[in-house]
Amino acid sequence: MGLFELSSALVLGGSLNETNNGVSAEASSVQCKLQGTLRPPAFSADGDYIIGGVFSMHLYIVDSRELRFSRAMIFAIEEINNSPELLPGITLGYQIYDSCASVPGTIKVAFQLTNGLDVVFHPSDNCSQSGMVLAIIGDSGSTLSISISRLGLLSLQQYPSFFRTIPSDRFQADALAKLVKHFGWTWIGAVRSDSDYGNNGMASFLDAARKEGICVEYSESFYRAHPRSRVRRVADVIRRSTAVVIVAFLATGEMKLLLEELEKEPSPPRQWIGSETWVTDPQMLRFSFCAGAIGFGIQQSVIPGLREFLLDLPPSKVAASTLLTEFWEDSFNCRLAENLFVLFGHVCDGSEDLQKLQSPYTDTSQLRVTNMVYKAVYALAHAIHSAVCQETNFTTQCEKLTKLESKQILTHLKKVNFSQNGYDVSFDANGDPVATYELVNWQKSETGNLEMVTVGHYDASLPVGQEFRLSSNITWMEGRTRVPVSVCSDSCLPGTRKVLQKGKPSCCYDCLPCPEGEISNQTDSNDCFPCPSEFWPNSERNTCLLKPVEFLSYNDILGIILAAFSVGGACLAIITAAVFFSHRASPIVRANNSELSFLLLFSLTLCFLCSLTFIGAPSDWSCMLRHTAFGITFVLCISCVLGKTIVVLMAFKATLPGSNVMKWFGPPQQRMTVVSFTFIQVLICTIWLVLSPPFPMKNLNTYKEKIILECALGSAIGFWAVLGYIGLLAAFCFILAVLARKLPDNFNEAKLITFSMLIFCAVWITFIPAYVSSPGKLTVAVEIFAMLASSFGLILCIFAPKCFIILFQPEKNTKKNLMNKNES
Repeated sequence: MGLFELSSALVLGGSLNETNNGVSAEASSVQCKLQGTLRPPAFSADGDYIIGGVFSMHLYIVDSRELRFSRAMIFAIEEINNSPELLPGITLGYQIYDSCASVPGTIKVAFQLTNGLDVVFHPSDNCSQSGMVLAIIGDSGSTLSISISRLGLLSLQQYPSFFRTIPSDRFQADALAKLVKHFGWTWIGAVRSDSDYGNNGMASFLDAARKEGICVEYSESFYRAHPRSRVRRVADVIRRSTAVVIVAFLATGEMKLLLEELEKEPSPPRQWIGSETWVTDPQMLRFSFCAGAIGFGIQQSVIPGLREFLLDLPPSKVAASTLLTEFWEDSFNCRLAENLFVLFGHVCDGSEDLQKLQSPYTDTSQLRVTNMVYKAVYALAHAIHSAVCQETNFTTQCEKLTKLESKQILTHLKKVNFSQNGYDVSFDANGDPVATYELVNWQKSETGNLEMVTVGHYDASLPVGQEFRLSSNITWMEGRTRVPVSVCSDSCLPGTRKVLQKGKPSCCYDCLPCPEGEISNQTDSNDCFPCPSEFWPNSERNTCLLKPVEFLSYNDILGIILAAFSVGGACLAIITAAVFFSHRASPIVRANNSELSFLLLFSLTLCFLCSLTFIGAPSDWSCMLRHTAFGITFVLCISCVLGKTIVVLMAFKATLPGSNVMKWFGPPQQRMTVVSFTFIQVLICTIWLVLSPPFPMKNLNTYKEKIILECALGSAIGFWAVLGYIGLLAAFCFILAVLARKLPDNFNEAKLITFSMLIFCAVWITFIPAYVSSPGKLTVAVEIFAMLASSFGLILCIFAPKCFIILFQPEKNTKKNLMNKNES
C-alpha cells in the first residue's frame, strides 16, 4: 500500500542553491522569483528544527483517517518535546500540509517545504533560508509518496534519501504471491489501481506469482477519475471469469468504486485477496459480500495517550483551524457560530461529543499506519539527537544552535536502531524496514457485522518456507471453513501426467494416464517415468512394484500334473521291468532280447524322471542337468530301440540258408552299438557344457508385467545338435522298423517299434514349432510334454502288448506259438 515514507525531501533540506545540489555557494546572489501562490499549512508550530508533513486530508471532504495521521504526527512531536531523554532542551516544530490527494498538489507542497516558507522575495533580496525543514514525512499513499521521492531524481541533490517505515510494496507483492501459493490457488484474477501504487505493486506481484507457478486469468486496471463505464467493464470481467480468487492491488478509493459496482449486480462468490490499503480500512467493512476477504496489513499497535490527544479538541482549537472546523461540521452536521457563511444546517450548540463520535478519526482500535507516522517522527528525532547531542558524565548535552545539513541527518538516519512502545525501528541499506505483516481476515461477528481479525503473521526476514505463521480460524467466502479451490484444471492425480491445453496458460491442462510401463508418483506431474527393468507399475500407475517371478513350479497345477505323469511313467516302467523280470524265463521275454528290453526299460525310467528336472526354479546346476540328462537318456533309449530293430532284422536274415550274420551282431555287438551311439551324445553334451553351458536367466522381454525365470540355452547350436542327434537316431530307427514290419512271425516286434517310432517322431516334429512359439513357463511345459508323450509312446507300444500276453493270455506265451509262421 500506502507507504508511509520518509521521502526524498530529507536531503533537499536547503534551498535550491544549496552546495550539495551541485551549485556553488556563490550562487546566493541569484534573484529568486515566486512561481504561483503559497498554500498555507494545515498545522504548524515553530521550533529549533522543523519537520515537514504531507497528508491527503482532503479529497472532496475531510478524510478523518488522514486527519488522524497528521494529528498523530503532532502528538509524537509534542511527546518528544516533553521528553527529558530525547533531544532535551530542543524543541521540534512542524509544518503539515494537505496534498488534497493529488500528485501536482503533493509535489507543490514538497517544493514549498524544501525551499522554506519565507518566500516573499523582492528583486534585491537574497533567497531566504528561514523556515527550512530537515525532512518530510508523507504521503500515506504510495503514488503520492513516489511522486515526492522522484524529486531526488531531478539532479537537485547528490544523495538518495528515501526511507520507509512501512515495508516496500515489493515485499507485500512477494508475500501475496506466497500466500496464494500456500493455499494452492493457481488460477486467479488480478485488479489494480491505474496508478504508481497499483501498477508497480501488481507488476511485482505478477512477477512473483509467475515464479510460483500461478496463472492469471485476467489483469484489469482503472482509476477513480476514469469514466464509470471503465469500472463497469472491470466488474463484468469479474462476473464472467472462472477464477474464484481475486487479488486486488487497489487504493481504497478504487476498491470502493469497484465494490459499489459489484453490489448492484453481485458476481458468483469470490475470494478477495487484498493489499494493505483497503483490506485494513474499517470503512470498507460495510461490503458484507466480501466476507472472508484476506490480506496483509501493517501490524496493529498501541500508542499510549494518543486517543486522549485526539479527543482533546476544545472549541478554541477547532475554531483556530480551518481543517478542524470543517471536520467538526462534517462530523456533527452543524455549523460553528463563527462561520459567517452558514446557509444550511443548524448551529453547533456545544453538545457535540467526540467521545461518542463513530469515525476513523476517533477509532484507535486498529492503529497500523498511524504507528508508522509515529515511528517516522521518532526516527527523525533519534537522527537529530545523534547529530546535535553528546553524552557527558551521564548527562545529555544538546546544542540547539547547531546548523544541520540534510546529508548529516541522512547519515544518522541510516544508523538509527531503537525501540519505541515495543516496536523496533531500523533501516536497511535501501532505507527499508524489516518487512513484517499481519494477516487480516474479514469475519462476521456475533452481531452479524464484519470485523477484522488477525489470523497470522508474515516475516520476510525468516528463512524461506518459514515466513508464515497461520492460525486455523480463517473464515473464507460465504462463511466457509474450507479453503476455496481456484484452479483452471483440477490437479492431475499420481498415475497421470499434465498435457497443456493448446493456446491456454500453463495452469490449464488435461490429465492423461501414464503410458504402459511408466508411472508418476506426484500430483500434477509433468512427465511419467519408466519403472526399472525388474519393476512394473501397479494398476493405478503411481508406484513401481517388483515384477512377479514366474517359472514352472511344483505349486502350479500344471507343474503338479506333469510331475504326477512323470512319476507315474517311471513307476510304470519299473512295474513293467518287474513283470518282465518275474517272467524272464518265458518265451516272449527271451525271444525279444531280454537284455536290451531291460536296458530300454531302465532308460525309459530315466526319461520319465528326467522331466522332473525341468520343474522348479532354474539354477546353474539344474539348467545344465536338465538338458544334458534329457539328451543322453533319450539317446540311450533310442539306441536300445535301434538295437532291438537291428536284432529283428538280423534274426530273420539268419534263417536264410548259408547266413551267419548273427555272429556279427551278437550280444557284445548289441551292447557296443548302444554304448557307441550314447557316447556320441555324451560327447556333444560335454562340448556344449564346456563351451557355452545353459544358465538361469530372467526373461524380461516375453511379458512386460512379469519376469520369466528360465534356462537360457547358452549355445543354441549345442541344444539343436543334441535334439538333432536324437531326431537322426529316431529317423534311422523308424526306417529300419518299417523295413522289418512284414517279416513273418507271430510276434514280430518290428511292428511295435514302427508304431512307437511313428509316435516319437510325430511328437518331436510338432514339438519344434510349439517350443518356439510358447511363451514363458509354457515353453518348459511343452518340452516336458514332448518328453512324456514320446516316453509313454515307447513303453506302451513296445511293452504293453507283451505284458498283456504275459498277464492275461499266458497260453500264447509258448515257444510253439512264437515259432508258427503266418500263412502267406
